[in-house]
Amino acid sequence: MLLFPYFVREGKNLSCYATSEDYHLFAGQFGAELETFLLGLYPSSEFRFFCDNSPLDERHAATLAGLGVMGDNGLFISHTYGSFVFIGAVLSTLPAQAWGCDSVSSVKGCLHCGECRRACPTGYLRDREQPCLSALTQKKGTLTEQELAYLKKSGSVWGCDACQMACPLNRKEGKIPQTPIDFFHKSRVEHITSAYLDTLDDASFSRRAFAWRGKNTILRNVLYLEEDHKS
Repeated sequence: MLLFPYFVREGKNLSCYATSEDYHLFAGQFGAELETFLLGLYPSSEFRFFCDNSPLDERHAATLAGLGVMGDNGLFISHTYGSFVFIGAVLSTLPAQAWGCDSVSSVKGCLHCGECRRACPTGYLRDREQPCLSALTQKKGTLTEQELAYLKKSGSVWGCDACQMACPLNRKEGKIPQTPIDFFHKSRVEHITSAYLDTLDDASFSRRAFAWRGKNTILRNVLYLEEDHKS
């Protein structure tokens, strides 16, 4: 298991993970190079890299690897970079003992301080009958009046970082550690507007982390908040 920290700055109206270009672009290239490197060391074995598409529960596997703990908000929290990480996994036919990956840690939980539950803007972490704001911003089609009210209150057009920003395990000496990975410092956008979306051709739009739902979904959110602001 391996981790890719991504935090640079908090997004103004979208989740931190989506402020840079799509992390799958970075992870895909990294994974291909890693597979080649490992095959060079162990040519008789097979290796497959995954990031966000593993057959394993990547969060659980990362805790077993001793890289962090599970948060009450359902996110994996690394010891070094908190929950602002993407999780990678390498599966291999090579026995774990042969490359020093045979140790397994016990699965541990977070501080259970309740800060994430108190910060949740829709109450989802307190009552699972309520919608998760991050999922709501990615929902296709027409939103209900209540869902639109949550959108208006949050001001988010994509995702939600409320529980992460409130988590004390995400701060080291009072600050959230920045990623050392150059990819996440480049081509950043921290505030999405309809004018900005209009400037993106299909190729440019496809490179953004919010592109997987198509432009209509995020544009719906943007236009609703812009129209509400005008009124």
